[in-house]
Amino acid sequence: MSQNDLSRRRVLGLGLGALVIGAAGCGGGGGGGPKQAQAPATTAAATEYTGPSVSLKFWNGFTGGDGPVMKKLVDQFNAEHPNIQVSMNVYQWADYYAKVPAAVSAGQGPDLGIMHVDSVATNAARQVVLPLDDVANALSLTEADFSPPVWKAGVYKGARYSIPLDVHPLGMFYNKAVMKKAGLDPEQPPKTGEEYMAALEALKKAGIQGHWATPFPFTGSMQFGTLLYQNGGRLFADDAGVSRFAEDPGVQALTWLVDLINKGYSPKNVGQDADFIALQNGKAAFNWNGIWSINTLKEIKGLEWGVAPLPQIGAKPAAWAGSHQFVVFKQRTPDQNKLTAAKVFINWISGHSLDWAKGGQVPARKSIRDGAEFAALKEQAAIGTQIDNLYFLPSVAGIGDASAVVDQAINAAILLKKSPKDALTEAAAKADKILEANRKKYGA
Repeated sequence: MSQNDLSRRRVLGLGLGALVIGAAGCGGGGGGGPKQAQAPATTAAATEYTGPSVSLKFWNGFTGGDGPVMKKLVDQFNAEHPNIQVSMNVYQWADYYAKVPAAVSAGQGPDLGIMHVDSVATNAARQVVLPLDDVANALSLTEADFSPPVWKAGVYKGARYSIPLDVHPLGMFYNKAVMKKAGLDPEQPPKTGEEYMAALEALKKAGIQGHWATPFPFTGSMQFGTLLYQNGGRLFADDAGVSRFAEDPGVQALTWLVDLINKGYSPKNVGQDADFIALQNGKAAFNWNGIWSINTLKEIKGLEWGVAPLPQIGAKPAAWAGSHQFVVFKQRTPDQNKLTAAKVFINWISGHSLDWAKGGQVPARKSIRDGAEFAALKEQAAIGTQIDNLYFLPSVAGIGDASAVVDQAINAAILLKKSPKDALTEAAAKADKILEANRKKYGA
């Protein structure tokens, strides 16, 4: 299985941040088992642990190339902290999101883990994860240490439930050799909507379909969401009371993607991953894809490629992104020593996230992003410049269920089965019913 396929499978159905997915396939079904009394928040303490030896169970879904990177960091942490031993269990993300609520409900859950940011609110509502405000306070972590979008995304009903590890945004990957064939400067990728359309037109005249419009969530839904926010729209109201994606900005965004086909800039019926393969095979010039694509492209000998921030097609910059965030799981009997040790581990990994970045991520920690060593990772750094313009789903329990219907609308429109307006209007009606049902399910 290719690294790209692993990356795509890791994203699809798993959550990763904003649209596609919605953690519909991540959160598991139902309410996560019988509800228990809410455990107290963790207690602030120093960033060094001096208590008795403890063992921490750390669960995540890093089954791809990122798994060995995290394992190496865990081993280094254990070597430096003889009184804290962290054991890491790795599951497929879909299995992970099903196992965690059940394990916590049975009193056999892990101590801490990683969640995609769009799964945090649902698991907070299910009382699976603990509030972490005082952990952030104890570590002196504030919005200024990260970026506003990624920091705010971990707050549910006024309380913080997660600490950011990374963000993984879309970027614009480009094939330099293909650009040269159309007389384009391969060192000056388009930055604006006008430049982008001019480039697509030049490619078309050279017999090249420059941007293949994919109807699949990976990454068609991510591209739609990006364009929606660039046009000044949003997927849902801030409180997720109603959907907003079928309003004019959404129709404009989806029409732009469909017009790629109607104007001959893209073939019809693009298959899953065919757009990314076309970039590699010299049949397309541009591909909007995730930062995880960097290491895949680096493995292809002789490929001349680059990556840049997404072009600004609409009135303002915006980009889809996911985010891995640390969470601490509820225990039937809270152990203050373990809670303190977990905080030390979270802070240590966050502070050592440069190695994590090499696996294809943008560190959430600003001090790491601003360092010379991260700047030397030129591809990651290029995508990382979008950090303040990222968007995430509202932090509302069950939001992924509603976002999943958007994928269906995008699919129907890009396959030319429905007009963009009709597809989005029908999806909005379905989404609003799901939002209403979730308010009853999780509590308004």
